[in-house]
Amino acid sequence: MNMFFVINGEVITAPLTGSILPGITRDSVLKILKNWGVKASERSLSIDEVIESAQNGTLKEAFGTGTAAVISPVGQITYKDKDYLVAGGKMGDLSQRLYQEIIGIQYGKKEDPYSWREKIV
Repeated sequence: MNMFFVINGEVITAPLTGSILPGITRDSVLKILKNWGVKASERSLSIDEVIESAQNGTLKEAFGTGTAAVISPVGQITYKDKDYLVAGGKMGDLSQRLYQEIIGIQYGKKEDPYSWREKIV
């Protein structure tokens, strides 16, 4: 699973270095965000930056991506015995929209502008 954080209107995920997996769903999310014109960055993000953004209200969403999970919202982060609620503990608008887009493409209910589907006859 790859993690994404929405901070100050920017979607941030770790770069593909070290132990970060080049997930297919991660790549799909980045392509969709680019297509939608949403600012997305692949950069290192410290836990201190995540916690600071949770404290000052600029952390709007956090979610993981993966083949089985597709998009899994993070409703709370616990760090050093303190809990930080994310998106009111619910799935955020962007992660919900991404989930609907990916599932819609997978099941043929939405157009596939990325040529991800293969018709099997």
